[in-house]
Amino acid sequence: MINYIDLMIASFIALISSFFLTFPIKKLAIKLNVVDFPNYRKIHKHVTPLLGGLAIFIGATLGLLYLRPTDDHFIGILLGSFVIIIVGVIDDKYDLRPIIKLFGQIIAATIVISSGLIIEKFTLPFIGTIDLGVFSVLITILWIVGITNAVNFMDGLDGLATGVSTIALVTMFIMAIIDMRIFAAYLCVVIIGANLGFLYHNYYPAKIYMGDTGSHYLGYMISIISILGLFKNIAILGFVIPVVILAVPIFDTLFAIIRRVSNKQSPSTPDNKHIHYQLLRVGLTHRQSVLVMYAFSILFGIIAIVFVKFSYAVTFFVTLIALFLGHILAEIAGLVLNGKRSIVDATMRYFRIKKRKNELNDHGES
Repeated sequence: MINYIDLMIASFIALISSFFLTFPIKKLAIKLNVVDFPNYRKIHKHVTPLLGGLAIFIGATLGLLYLRPTDDHFIGILLGSFVIIIVGVIDDKYDLRPIIKLFGQIIAATIVISSGLIIEKFTLPFIGTIDLGVFSVLITILWIVGITNAVNFMDGLDGLATGVSTIALVTMFIMAIIDMRIFAAYLCVVIIGANLGFLYHNYYPAKIYMGDTGSHYLGYMISIISILGLFKNIAILGFVIPVVILAVPIFDTLFAIIRRVSNKQSPSTPDNKHIHYQLLRVGLTHRQSVLVMYAFSILFGIIAIVFVKFSYAVTFFVTLIALFLGHILAEIAGLVLNGKRSIVDATMRYFRIKKRKNELNDHGES
């Protein structure tokens, strides 16, 4: 049984710890000159301290110490997270080469796999269960490394990675409760608390960034939780669900890789063409861009829950609504981009055009 009082206490411990630890960590980052400098690719205009991910990590760990989980994979996951944090701290200070960061992520993934946590099989709609066999280890490493970097790629605006990862974790927590996966629920609830404590400092205008220390840690933990709570589910949508929940960072990463390869660049080459940067270009403010990304994450989270709890008919209907909303947003974005209007003006113009088209159609039919 899940003790919800303990979950609330653990989440509160993580939240308070993360909130208060951010103050000394911010001072430490400034003292050690672990800061992020503005440049042509970045949005912020002032030197901003990094290492905020340490507050998230310590807060979540303190919450877990209160819960004292007994899962067989716990030690391996914790050791892997230490590797991720160490590599992240060094990267925030010295800006490591991508290959070195990748090596550290593979080491962390290998430690987790050695504890026995592996994606052995998954299910697909209309196909059924696929047993990965000898490819299990490779697929597990690719998943952990892929999601770790997907969250890192998304960390481009104040509060974006923190908020989107929290929304994904809330969705996973709900599913873990539904499926009674207690350890996955433990991990979700402490990281949610730690994220919310840090978000106060990280939301626009950010006073501190989580840095690679935080984005890699969050990506790593989300990948682990998805294996524990989602890939272990034998439902027909066992593979689709984690992809839907993490649709925003996953597809942003895929598009980034395709874009860079097509431009004959390395996939790890940084740029300012991610989805959140495009939202800024079409006229949204920093805060509006972040909120739009939050909204899409919530939408995909709802779709994922609907996949699990309702019939295919309801799922299909909700997905159609999501696609319709996406179409409207794309139309509005196009109007903003082409006409250089504000988002409000573009929205009003969109609906005026729609109304006019309907009137012309009605007139033609009559």
